[in-house]
Amino acid sequence: MRLLLVEDEPNIARPVLRALEAQGHQVRHAPDLTTARALLAEAEPDLMILDVRLPESEDGGFILAREARTAGYKGPILFMTARDALADRVMGLDEGGDDYVVKPFDLPELLARVRALLRRVSEVKQSRVQRGPLELDLAQRSVRWEGRAVELSPREYALLERLALFPGRVYSPEELLDLIWGEEASDTGVVKVCVHHLRNKLDSRVVRTVPGGYRLGVEP
Repeated sequence: MRLLLVEDEPNIARPVLRALEAQGHQVRHAPDLTTARALLAEAEPDLMILDVRLPESEDGGFILAREARTAGYKGPILFMTARDALADRVMGLDEGGDDYVVKPFDLPELLARVRALLRRVSEVKQSRVQRGPLELDLAQRSVRWEGRAVELSPREYALLERLALFPGRVYSPEELLDLIWGEEASDTGVVKVCVHHLRNKLDSRVVRTVPGGYRLGVEP
């Protein structure tokens, strides 16, 4: 998993970083709000671990969490801070946090909380299919192309999902007609029209015409 650790105290950041990397995670560390923002702009992590008090602000972690949620970040956020007042915990949850660890903490407890949050991430990821610039959320039946959300009709989505789940397979128009339309259509012309719409809405590369029919046009 890809993690972002935002912590300005080296004596805390170093052991946490080592422990997380020892568990096989890819961890990027930011000692301040400015660096954290830059790292978030480069790549979205699977989990954010945020200190609250940062050099730029007493509420730096809360600010970063709010900004990330506003920008569409849906991964879990774990706060770790010496601020243990009830009001601080409530604020952390209200700003988009999923868990809150008070310093000083035992490292095994922190790692256990990270594992619990990442289990949820893993469950969500199992419902997603990534094929190059194409991403499908099977649970939400939604599609993104190069990070951009694309609205598809139910038939368009069903056809694209079938090709994305089996990227190496070639489907004949007759097979797709039977799988997607069933008895509601008898002319394979509707398949051709659906493929045309997918190419227009996403990209001409998304569905490839090959001998025998159609296959996914982007690399897994």
